[in-house]
Amino acid sequence: MDAIEQIRRSRVRLPSRPRDIFEPLHERNERWAVVVAHRRAGKTVACVNELIKAALTNKRADPPPRYAYVAPTNGQAKDVAWGYLKHYARSVPGCEVREVELTIKLPKGGLVRLYGADAYDRLRGLYLDGVVIDEPADIDPRAWPEVIRPTLADHSGWAIFIGTPKGPGHFRNLVLEAERDPAWLVMRLPASRTGVLGADELADAQRAMSAEQYLQEFECSFEAAVVGSYYGKAMAEADSQGRITRVPYDPIAQVWTAWDLGIADATAIWFTQLVGREVRVLDYYETCGADLGHYVREIVRRPYVYGGHIVPHDAQARELGTGKSRLEVLATLGLRGITVAPAHRVEDGINAVRMLLPRCWIDKERCERGIDAMRLYRADYDARGETLRPRPVHDWTSHGADAFRYLAMGLDGVAGVVNFDVAKFMRGMRAGDWY
Repeated sequence: MDAIEQIRRSRVRLPSRPRDIFEPLHERNERWAVVVAHRRAGKTVACVNELIKAALTNKRADPPPRYAYVAPTNGQAKDVAWGYLKHYARSVPGCEVREVELTIKLPKGGLVRLYGADAYDRLRGLYLDGVVIDEPADIDPRAWPEVIRPTLADHSGWAIFIGTPKGPGHFRNLVLEAERDPAWLVMRLPASRTGVLGADELADAQRAMSAEQYLQEFECSFEAAVVGSYYGKAMAEADSQGRITRVPYDPIAQVWTAWDLGIADATAIWFTQLVGREVRVLDYYETCGADLGHYVREIVRRPYVYGGHIVPHDAQARELGTGKSRLEVLATLGLRGITVAPAHRVEDGINAVRMLLPRCWIDKERCERGIDAMRLYRADYDARGETLRPRPVHDWTSHGADAFRYLAMGLDGVAGVVNFDVAKFMRGMRAGDWY
């Protein structure tokens, strides 16, 4: 007896009546879907039931069907989706709840499991028949193309992205690209059109929230500033003034890099030129799991003439295992002109970035990931107290934003190098010493 017949004979009914606004999602033929929906629209409930239905109706016996719900963190997955998943799946005879694994095992062996994208490498090497990706704006944009998308290749699996906007960034870009692609179903569900929440409730929300918060959370605006964003306004101004554009490399001016050195997570590097009062941001590089030699090679392979490299203050700390600091290792690898950014409070560094950004011209294409990080870098939000905490969220945006902070704090120490001796510069180029 297959899963569909079992449900029919036992008169199983999932205890959920789909909201009319989600009928296009449940009845879609497209393999890919993206739903931009206001808060409390019911998108999590709709997608949890979509996963259960898919696991029940998938007839493949070997390997067993496997589905996933991916939230920005494991804690968010548990808080947001786990209760719904247990509630709706328990009406199915033979359902097995695995609390520790955050997994539901359904008849015929189909699995639905929750994951946190803060450890998205755990999905590497798995196969999936379908996946829901919740709040993609808060997820490292590399998670989808590098890890999650390949999990769907074996069995032509599907994906649904669900979320509420958080300013211009990779989620908005995904939506815009999907709207141009007939292989995608795109649903935009602002509160003013769904009818899910009453007029009185929406009016009360408008009184309690700033205009930007309301537009983002209830009207699904990608243009509204991200709540708590440190640099959202300055980045929006740079965009509107045409300073996020193509920025050509000027071979006469030196390039300065600024680093955020990761140990267990990513290392980020900005490549900049100082020309008069302008800071030209040419390039951005970020990866994780690589040794310091990888980053030095990445710098050398670029066609830039370097004036120096700004690294964090803690690069001077010695590792217990080797007895060497990362500063010493970089010097041993041949990196010249290293400058240590002065020790500072994070809030002072954030203010320095805010003062620097109006002078910046940023390459739109080469710095795309770094631009997203700067736009979405934000203060931590206390949902219970409905206040912003006095510290940044530590997520994928931190690496690029921290590296830019070291740039802002370190530029005072290197600004005098802009007025360099041209003859010395040319001798250095011939000697090959400028990296």
